[in-house]
Amino acid sequence: MSLPTSLARRLWPAWVLLVPATALHAQDKTVYRCPGPPVLYTDAMSPQEAKDKGCRAIEGTPVTVIPAPRPRAPAATTASSPGARPGDARVDPAEQRARDSDARRILGEELRREEERLATMKREFNNGEPERRGDERNFAKYQERVAEMRAAITRKEADVAALKRELAKLGS
Repeated sequence: MSLPTSLARRLWPAWVLLVPATALHAQDKTVYRCPGPPVLYTDAMSPQEAKDKGCRAIEGTPVTVIPAPRPRAPAATTASSPGARPGDARVDPAEQRARDSDARRILGEELRREEERLATMKREFNNGEPERRGDERNFAKYQERVAEMRAAITRKEADVAALKRELAKLGS
């Protein structure tokens, strides 16, 4: 069924106005923001339902919905695969004992070195009265060095205590 050309020419302005209006009407659903945990944004309810639920209409820019990322399935990795992390596979008990033994040995050596350094620092500190240096004619400089030494000893004592705790965790 076709319209005569003269009729089509007369109705053309009406079509131009009618098509965009219907497209706008289809897109112009009212979006409501409903309170509550979690806040709900919806355009799938009538104005009466929105009023009953305490929702209010949102005007202005449209709401953008970003879907949550889907959780990835864990990749099946083996201990020999290049992407495997150290904690992914079971370790042979004998190998674990050897690792623990190495860790105890390393921590023991480090503890011994730190205790020696602490003893040296305490000797130099001389109960808060270290020897004055030639460049410390000013008493304020001397006091500053004493305060720095005291802070360094406190830090070293904390380091020694931490190493002892780590050794205790491993069961010496």
